Amino acid sequence: MTSEPPVRVDHLLDGHLRDRPAAIALRETSDLRWSFADLDRASRDLGRQLGDAGARAGDRVMIACENCVELVAAIFACYRLGLVAIPLNARLTGDEIGRIRDHARPVAMLFTSRISPDAAAHAASAGAAEIAGDFGTLHISRPFASDPENDTELAVMLFTTGTTGAPKGVMLTHRNLIFAGRASVARRGITPDDLIYGVLPISHVFGLASILTAAMAAGACLWLEPRFSAATLHDALGRGVTLFSGVPQMHALLMAHAREHGHDRLPGDTLRYVTSGGAPLDPAWKRKAEAFYGRALQNGYGLTETTAGVSVTTNAPGDRDISAGPPLEGVEIAIDETVPGGGHGAGEVLTRGPHVMKGYWRDPKATARVLAPDGWLRTGDIGRIDERGNLHILGRLKELIIHGGFNIYPPEVEAVLTDHPEVIQSAVIGRPRDGDEEVVAFVMVSDPDGFDEAGLRAFVADRLAGYKRPSRYVFAATLPAAPTGKILKHKLLGTFAGRLR
Repeated sequence: MTSEPPVRVDHLLDGHLRDRPAAIALRETSDLRWSFADLDRASRDLGRQLGDAGARAGDRVMIACENCVELVAAIFACYRLGLVAIPLNARLTGDEIGRIRDHARPVAMLFTSRISPDAAAHAASAGAAEIAGDFGTLHISRPFASDPENDTELAVMLFTTGTTGAPKGVMLTHRNLIFAGRASVARRGITPDDLIYGVLPISHVFGLASILTAAMAAGACLWLEPRFSAATLHDALGRGVTLFSGVPQMHALLMAHAREHGHDRLPGDTLRYVTSGGAPLDPAWKRKAEAFYGRALQNGYGLTETTAGVSVTTNAPGDRDISAGPPLEGVEIAIDETVPGGGHGAGEVLTRGPHVMKGYWRDPKATARVLAPDGWLRTGDIGRIDERGNLHILGRLKELIIHGGFNIYPPEVEAVLTDHPEVIQSAVIGRPRDGDEEVVAFVMVSDPDGFDEAGLRAFVADRLAGYKRPSRYVFAATLPAAPTGKILKHKLLGTFAGRLR
């Protein structure tokens, strides 16, 4: 007799609680360990305290957080009570959190104050009170009265990174998250024997759907890390981790750290699966990464509005494929060639299926701009589908550079720059100039003052057509980045304004 499929994310735990309650579900670097039974007790205890605070099914609960066991307990407490969890990275400013709070109107705000100094500072500013229990220690404030939404499908809201303007909350359902978690389990072959390194923020869709939900679906152990550090990651990968998912910047910084310490290969031999997401790959960089890990580097594509997953590769080591792979089972992809930068097989990527969000929170106009009545979502990314059915992402529609009448896709230029042996990572944008757009490259290197710009220009000239070559370079030891490590392109001009006059 087959069991009924879960209808809520917390139901993913039921089988583990029945069959292996003492198995370790969560761990932290501090050697803190939680079994599935511990997670169950913690989420139920916190759920009772949220109920005592006035939270009712359909209310929102905001969590200013960094990765830790209390955060997972808070999210599952919300699932169990029918509350909508809103995890926010604690490194947002007070103003940013305030704008989201006033838009979402949560009945309660939780702060992971034990693990995160930033969360503790926000808690102090909010006059939050400390609470404790089986879940550990958190702080709580109650900014708004209960105002439940009559929507039993909704599980979480994630607020997307934007340049300016009002907050935009992506509404994801239990069905969205269960699909994403199970798809991740299937493509990665995750089992209860796996130890997954969880440094991607759970406040981001990649960490929430593809890491946390997948680990809970499979019954694997999730190693929670609050902040990315190349040194900490290097150490963890030598201590039994079997799966690591990151963005290209994490992989680049890890390899740079290893080189600085005289290593050209990954320590240990337990890692069996490594994946990159959040930005396109280039062939030379992929070869370097695979030589370092001794494993195939899988690539994928998704966004917050698609619960992380749209497509992912299953390549063998050494495969020259740098696509984002074929669509996940049950996912449809199409290309709209009518957009700017489209044509000849390239255009805006559209997708449809059980991974697509419900919409934007209380913003029907914004929802209608990207989500058609027949379920097709406009991603805002430019891509093409090759003869094997694999999706290739060429860049963001809004980041397309038009220089001298030619279309320039930043990832193509970034791939060449990153192929230079002394370049750690790069970001390319267009800047309006005299009625045109100039190509500006921001390049992360170990020694910005001593770097050979002329040598890099010659390197690029051998590999790119003249109209694609950057006219301006900015060299820096660090570039503005999100907590995931993804470069924040919208902050580049402001950050380096003094060097671009």
